[in-house]
Amino acid sequence: DAAAMRHCIDQLRRKASPVAVLLGSAEAGKVTLVAGISREVESRGISAGTWIREPASLVGGRGGGRPDLAQAGGKLSAKLPEALAHAKQDMRGILKN
Repeated sequence: DAAAMRHCIDQLRRKASPVAVLLGSAEAGKVTLVAGISREVESRGISAGTWIREPASLVGGRGGGRPDLAQAGGKLSAKLPEALAHAKQDMRGILKN
C-alpha cells in the first residue's frame, strides 16, 4: 500500500544519501507507484514528481507530488516491471550527468 511504501522511502532517506527510490505494487488490477529522492539528489535539479511521470504513463496512469516525494496510480498491472525498469534506467542516466 502507498503508506507503507512512503514509510519505507522515508526510512531509506534517513539512513543513506544520495537516495533515489521508486517502489511499485499491483493489487486487484490497481498499480501504485511511490518515488522518493534525498535532498542531495534533489539539489541536482531532479524532482520525484517529474521522475514518476513516465513510469506512471507506462502503467496507464498519472502521477505527481512534491520535489522529494511523489505518488502515481494506474491500471495496467502487467506493465509494472517495465515501468520500474524504465525508472531505474532513467535515474541512472540522470545521475551520471
